[in-house]
Amino acid sequence: MKLSNIQRFWISFVLAIPMLIQMLAMPFHWMMPGYNWIALITTTIIMAISALPYWKSAIAAFKKHSANMNTLVATGTAVAYFYSIFAMMTGRAVYFESAAFVTVFVLLGDAMEEKMHNNASSALGKLMGLQAKDAEVLRDGKFVKVPLDQVQVGDLIHVKPGEKVPVDGKILEGITSLDESMVTGESIPVMKKAGDTVIGSTINGNGTITFKATKVGTDTMLAQIVDLVKKAQTSHAPIQNLTDKISNIFVPVVMIVAIITFVVWYSFIGATFVQALLFAVSVIVIACPCALGLATPTALMVGTARSAKMGVLIKNGEVLQEVSDIDTVVFDKTGTITVGKPVVTDIVGDPTRVLTIAASLEESSEHPLAAAILDEAQAKEISPVKVDQFEAIEGKGVRANYNNQIAFVGSNRLLVDVNISQEMITRAKQLQKEAKTVVYVGLDKKIIGLVAIQDVPKTSSKEAITELKNRGLMTVMLTGDNERVAHAIADEVGIDKVIAEVMPNDKAQQIKKLQDKGRKVAFVGDGINDAPALSTADVGIAMGSGTDIAIDSGGIVLVQNDLRGVVRALDISKKTFNRIKLNLFWALIYNVVGIPIAAGLFAFVGFTLSPELAGLAMAFSSVSVVSSSLLLNNAKIAGEDTVQEPIK
Repeated sequence: MKLSNIQRFWISFVLAIPMLIQMLAMPFHWMMPGYNWIALITTTIIMAISALPYWKSAIAAFKKHSANMNTLVATGTAVAYFYSIFAMMTGRAVYFESAAFVTVFVLLGDAMEEKMHNNASSALGKLMGLQAKDAEVLRDGKFVKVPLDQVQVGDLIHVKPGEKVPVDGKILEGITSLDESMVTGESIPVMKKAGDTVIGSTINGNGTITFKATKVGTDTMLAQIVDLVKKAQTSHAPIQNLTDKISNIFVPVVMIVAIITFVVWYSFIGATFVQALLFAVSVIVIACPCALGLATPTALMVGTARSAKMGVLIKNGEVLQEVSDIDTVVFDKTGTITVGKPVVTDIVGDPTRVLTIAASLEESSEHPLAAAILDEAQAKEISPVKVDQFEAIEGKGVRANYNNQIAFVGSNRLLVDVNISQEMITRAKQLQKEAKTVVYVGLDKKIIGLVAIQDVPKTSSKEAITELKNRGLMTVMLTGDNERVAHAIADEVGIDKVIAEVMPNDKAQQIKKLQDKGRKVAFVGDGINDAPALSTADVGIAMGSGTDIAIDSGGIVLVQNDLRGVVRALDISKKTFNRIKLNLFWALIYNVVGIPIAAGLFAFVGFTLSPELAGLAMAFSSVSVVSSSLLLNNAKIAGEDTVQEPIK
């Protein structure tokens, strides 16, 4: 049975506990009874179960005349382990703990990475879980429920209020509103009638429809999005780990120095075999990659814990490296830059009178914009008045008897034979230029007021985008909304460039076009339609208020629904990555300084480094790395003082 990195880590950690106890007891001059034999047995099991994959990888790299992090791990653990057996048999100090803890520390980083990959791989399953399980299809003159995989192109499908649309198609009969937010990301339900298209997995609103299936199985939009996410995840080039780059040079140098040390002392200086071997072993022990194994995971643990307190979840170390090169930040509009919910922005006319009439009529309406008017009335403590003879006028609005007068609320299609002042016409056009939906409120064949409704930007959006631009980053809005609405929102918050009217399955392609121009792109989104773009971008930043698939596809998740988190995410990611690079420096500096001493270069002046002192220097480099990582807790992050307690 093949063990996972997580399982191998816990096995190694538990087996290394006796050695940890002994290390902690050393300052008190206490020796565990039978310690050498205990260390030999536990370390042997660790080598056989947990370190073996590293040894296999090192051998494979050696056959290709190269070296990587696994070469360093295998070399360090093998030398420490086999020398300790020799030392144990000759009554010398053993270094089993070096072999054991190098394995534990390196596996800790691998276990963290594996867990993140497991979380990401569940994204595709969640996507497919959005599909309806069956469909009501016309068979032999009547509608019957059949499993989804039995639906064919051309089938007539019946969908009742509240049900999921099973596949893509075109409406033949009925009028309804569809909640397409789970696929398109747009929060306002879309009115649909005969001739309009429907998307599989969206939710039917208040009407009953019959439509003809046009795409089924792998051809549906949802299946195409799944395919895009899968391709983006598998085609994303793996980042060459800094430790591998260091190892490729460091390992051969250390091995050559160790061999030269042994040969020089034994063949030319006249030292005994054991003395020459001790010098060589000291070189390899001080070069043991314990601190290198700590450099990345400790910085990640401190950095990610710090960022989590600020509502920023960093999923893996690759993200940190990519963030350092980001020069472009692309935003989805709805739910990311904007609130994601339509609200009343302007009332023209007597506010109380206009809102009272509008709320009274909309209370009986099922139109998607009615909720915005009712919410505004509730906020202003205006209670709707009971109306009678209520009537919904298809595609225009609603009409009812209000205090013995005919009142109406709706679109400009209601303006036939209605008296409207030039001032109202001018104000309506002005509001429409601002990309707001205008609702006309009339009483007794006269327009008495206007209600403007819009999905407004979040209060934090403009500030966040300004901060990003101050850092020299280009900002882009990528949305499926129309040009006018997109540019109105972009102008309000200060976005540099707008790419509008983009189909959900084309968003990833737009990201790819920017990358082909040499841009390093971070994408910020929250909807299912954003998942391919989040996976394709160099760095995907998902809003925590978004869908599960968006969150799983992003390398960084903002727990709070606040765009200032993007600034904090980029800042903490860069500082964490820079700390990893600093840790790698500290992990190596003691080795570089200590190797000449360990090799006996200063032995003629009485200054040597025994294997015991080499092990101490190695341990000290680990302490330096841990201390360096802990300093991340004191790093200054922009806007940290504005962070609220993250959502539980």
